[in-house]
Amino acid sequence: MEKNKRKNFDNVVSFIPTGEFYYQKALKELQREQYDKAYKYLQRAKELTPDDPLILMHYGVVLMERQEFELAMDELRTAHKLDPEEPNILFFLAEVHAHLGLFFDARKYAKAYLEKDTRGSYAAEAMEIIDFAEQEDWQLFDDEGEAHNSEYYYLQEKARRLMEQGKFPEAIELLEEVIEEKPDFWGAYNNLALAYFYVGETEMAKSLLHEVLRRNTGNLHALCNLAVFHYYEKNDELDDILSLLKKIQPYVFEHRYKLGATFALVGKYKEAYRWLKSLQKRGFDGDPAFYFWLSHAAYHSGHEETAKYAWEQLKRMDPAKEGYEPWGEQAVMPHADALEHDRDFLIRKLDHPHLSERIYGLFLLGKSSHKQEIISHPNWLKSEQPSVLETYMLGYALGHPFRESVKEEKAFLRAMETAERLYYQKGMVDRENDGIFQLWFMLAEQAFAAQYAFRNPAALAAAVSYMVEAAEKRETTKKAVAAKFGTSAATMAKYVDELSGFLPNFKD
Repeated sequence: MEKNKRKNFDNVVSFIPTGEFYYQKALKELQREQYDKAYKYLQRAKELTPDDPLILMHYGVVLMERQEFELAMDELRTAHKLDPEEPNILFFLAEVHAHLGLFFDARKYAKAYLEKDTRGSYAAEAMEIIDFAEQEDWQLFDDEGEAHNSEYYYLQEKARRLMEQGKFPEAIELLEEVIEEKPDFWGAYNNLALAYFYVGETEMAKSLLHEVLRRNTGNLHALCNLAVFHYYEKNDELDDILSLLKKIQPYVFEHRYKLGATFALVGKYKEAYRWLKSLQKRGFDGDPAFYFWLSHAAYHSGHEETAKYAWEQLKRMDPAKEGYEPWGEQAVMPHADALEHDRDFLIRKLDHPHLSERIYGLFLLGKSSHKQEIISHPNWLKSEQPSVLETYMLGYALGHPFRESVKEEKAFLRAMETAERLYYQKGMVDRENDGIFQLWFMLAEQAFAAQYAFRNPAALAAAVSYMVEAAEKRETTKKAVAAKFGTSAATMAKYVDELSGFLPNFKD
């Protein structure tokens, strides 16, 4: 028995896969155009044999198929260092540089490929790259207006990827080295400013941008980044910069995109839509960020079809965006006149010095298409010492539960029911009924502080509505107003008297 077992083990051949093994499997999948399978095999091959230039070359090719051009460039550059004489690596370097808009270097590598292998498999494609690069004169410069330099561009993109991964100290160190070597590389300055801003060094970030603007007057990226910084810090300087940006009419498409995205981020959606919509057919088809901002700008400026089309394009490229549409839970586009969807109006309320205005803003926030944007803003909802009422209002806007067993919370919920009954009359807040809500939240602030019970929301809604109509001398009757809210004129009159106690200047 033991002898038979030993014989079986003697016949077992030890198999340890090598990089070459996975590389050959990847080549078979590439022949079948099964790029996802080839990608997995090449990843494993690279892990096992990290210094094989052909493995790295094919890995770079698959990364290009996956639209990961910066990563593809990393692999192809390494492959070229390992084997500077391999013609095919030169061709794929030409191709990846062309994809990234680096036409000087695309042409350089394509010519080098043809010098190595005039009749090579990719000769025709190399000639096309050369012809295309020589025709695209306006694109021989980057989005900062500077001539492309492959090495510096590569280092800048590497820093951007580090920032995307949250590795800001590493990105800062790399960008500072780039600036030291090339003191007029404005793109590196702008990215360094962003990195400093993300780590909380806001003064350093703004100082860098001001240096760019001093030495390169009118640098659009610096102006846009400065606008974003002032937006997040809620600085008054934002209005001045936006006024300047509105006057700029850029020719370069990348500048138009930067301008459109910046306007969208700071909530100037009409201006954002103008620039982003103009670029829809200008080579941005594969850019998820473009469709993200276009959808937001279109939605908030009333262009429903474009908003939904752009979001569908985004979801095809990034399925994880499902459920994060700018219209959120709303089945239809918001009414154009609804103040709760007027971002500037809403922010003015949330930032108002008077408590009643802030709680009014928080009520609108719960119904606004801008809710997610404002909640995620680092400063809009910050308050050093929020009152109990503000805390309750924010919780209400976010859908947090309240306990009716707690006297204070029960009173608050009845106050909110009153506001909801007023809201139900039109299904929105507009200029016509804005005064009713202003009065209600002013009364609610005083009444809540006095521990008022808000016992009859229907009658309270009728009472505050009548108070406004009477003050504006509208032709109405107590009976007609009371009927709208399902209560009697006598009951409404009782609550008018009670509410008047919180508004001494009111006269019937």
